[in-house]
Amino acid sequence: MSETPIYNPEGLERLPLHLFSEKAYLDYSMYVILDRALPHVADGLKPVQRRILYAMSELGLSAAAKFKKSARTVGDVLGKFHPHGDTACYEAMVLMAQSFSYRYPLVDGQGNWGSPDDPKSFAAMRYTEARLTPYADVLLGETAQGTVDWQPNFDGTLDEPRLLPARLPNLLLNGATGIAVGMATDIPSHNLREVAKACIHLLKHPNAGIDKLMQYIPGPDFPTAGEIVTPADDLRRMYETGYGSVKQRARYEMEHGDIVITALPYQVSGNRIMEQIAAQMQAKKLPMIEDLRDESDHECPTRLVIVPRSNRVDVARMMSHLFATTDLERNYRVNMNMIAMDGRPRVMNLREILQEWLGYRATTVRRRLQHRLDKVLERLHLLEGLLIAFLNIDEVIRIIRTEDEPKPVLMARFDLTDAQAEYVLNTRLRQLARLEEVKIRAEQAELAEERDSLQAILGDEGRLRDLIIDEIRRDTEKYGDERRSPLKERPAALALDDTELAPSEPVTVVLSEKGWVRSGKGHDLDPEGLSYKAGDRFMAAARLRSNQQVVFLDSTGRCYSVQAHTLPSARGQGEPLTGRLDPPKGAQFVALIGDEPPQRYLLASDAGYGFICTLEALYAKPKSGKAVLTLPDGAEVLPPVRIPGSPRDRVAAVTSSGHLLVFPTADLPELNRGKGNKLINIPAARAKAREEYVCALAVVADGGSLGILSGKRTFTLKPADLDRYQGERGRRGAMLPRGFQHVDALITD
Repeated sequence: MSETPIYNPEGLERLPLHLFSEKAYLDYSMYVILDRALPHVADGLKPVQRRILYAMSELGLSAAAKFKKSARTVGDVLGKFHPHGDTACYEAMVLMAQSFSYRYPLVDGQGNWGSPDDPKSFAAMRYTEARLTPYADVLLGETAQGTVDWQPNFDGTLDEPRLLPARLPNLLLNGATGIAVGMATDIPSHNLREVAKACIHLLKHPNAGIDKLMQYIPGPDFPTAGEIVTPADDLRRMYETGYGSVKQRARYEMEHGDIVITALPYQVSGNRIMEQIAAQMQAKKLPMIEDLRDESDHECPTRLVIVPRSNRVDVARMMSHLFATTDLERNYRVNMNMIAMDGRPRVMNLREILQEWLGYRATTVRRRLQHRLDKVLERLHLLEGLLIAFLNIDEVIRIIRTEDEPKPVLMARFDLTDAQAEYVLNTRLRQLARLEEVKIRAEQAELAEERDSLQAILGDEGRLRDLIIDEIRRDTEKYGDERRSPLKERPAALALDDTELAPSEPVTVVLSEKGWVRSGKGHDLDPEGLSYKAGDRFMAAARLRSNQQVVFLDSTGRCYSVQAHTLPSARGQGEPLTGRLDPPKGAQFVALIGDEPPQRYLLASDAGYGFICTLEALYAKPKSGKAVLTLPDGAEVLPPVRIPGSPRDRVAAVTSSGHLLVFPTADLPELNRGKGNKLINIPAARAKAREEYVCALAVVADGGSLGILSGKRTFTLKPADLDRYQGERGRRGAMLPRGFQHVDALITD
């Protein structure tokens, strides 16, 4: 099908559907972008906001006027300038009146205009009343001074301003949010005094860079007093590119041991915070919190009290968890997308925004001065004609009385212009008094002085710049205030893991030979005295804290870890570990470890190889665990041995043939996994045939003794006796005394 319009005999234009759809969508997109969603860099307003403010000024609702019903304002806006929904228009008006939404509100509301807990809880427009705030004069004060371009309204019966003559960069001061078609904007609010200083500096130093401007504007300033914790480098990157994000965090203080939250992030509800914390408490994820109260009132709009369970609670760590898991810390996207002075939407950095606005401001001031100069020149022209007529009053009266058309006669007789003659004819007789000449000449002198001043400013860019600076300073003194959102360097918020959230109580974890596990409260539990299933019995136990992980080791050399507080109670017979873990087929659990994470252990196989490993290296989250100890063919895993920690500790290894070797623990490497180094020498042929293997391992503390259990007899080696068996790691060792060469266990004191 041809893509050119086709005209049928009836005169109707036909277009291919894809062309019509494309044009209609593009037209709609441009309308949404330019006439609805994005603010203009000149006055920082969207069309609906601009029309609301202008309609209110036309209704005479200045800051000094009486309040009028909001429905009156909305009706004027819809009927004269903005033919859209009344609800959307009223919501835009409400937003400009909420001090917790706008940094510098433009509408002064009376009645229920919403609350920080629920910004949408405002009353209907038939109940509320409104007028403009004093700050709104920054946008509207120069509207009637020839500073703006006018355009017809939707039906062509009225004119409305295209832009408002903002005396301050309102776009940065109040920020903006909006979603258009294919683009959006998120501009945070800023402090008036800081922005004004940056503008003045840029006027004086047009080449100033982002770093210099950030000395005056270090970051956004939200309507709420929460702390901005975004790093300075991130803020600089945001101002340099126009993209980024800002983090704001609640502020809190300690009061009699309680945590009192005194300020929340922007657009965060105190009720929502209470719900989020209460939900975690109900889920038993905040055991360190005893109580939660909302004590906010009119005097203290934000006062949320968190009561710790005891004074041993790490408040900073707990608050870091709350910052990470609740709205006590919020991240705000920044996308400084706006309509530029050329009428096109684009993302600008901080310097470009200030430059664009200062250019607009210079043009506005120049137009205002030129408009005033034109008025002064026009008035001087009329006064000149009036003075001529006053000096020739008798002749003027005669001409008016005798001539049918006095205007052309006056113009010819006294060389007056049409405007001067018309003004003379419209002058009242009372102005012909004797003292009128003095008044005329005084007004002429005053206007002439003003004319010279205006012409001097318009003809000198330096004087024009100084005037703009003076006006910015005056507005800063009138409307400026202190920063509300302090900038603080804070560590990143981190959520507590399950170990930190679990209560720290002493527990004893018991493992049976069949692989059933359970956990009992306290360290005085007798594991061997518990009841076991038929054919099962006690194998190993570990005493630790409930918020720690317990490590299990299987017969293939794989390790697994489970949170101790998640294990079943010792009141029953427990549950099989295979229900929680996924060991290789045929593997059996042979040992368990429970200790403080810094602790080190000796892992070894009965083939005589081993290494030292930290407890952290044994933690494995997946159900399948991880391989730690590599076993030679036919070898089995020996129970891990705890290392006391002294560099003078010694390893004692005994083989099934009765050879004992003692050597320093420092001779063993510290690894995360592997086969390890040779502990004691076993002849290869005997090891392969399983005729000899390591039957027991122990680590003897510095100055400690070693007990050798053989059957029912025990043989004790004092420190001096151990020296006879000491040798280099990997040696054969010395034979134990006759009768103790079959070792059942090694016992250390």
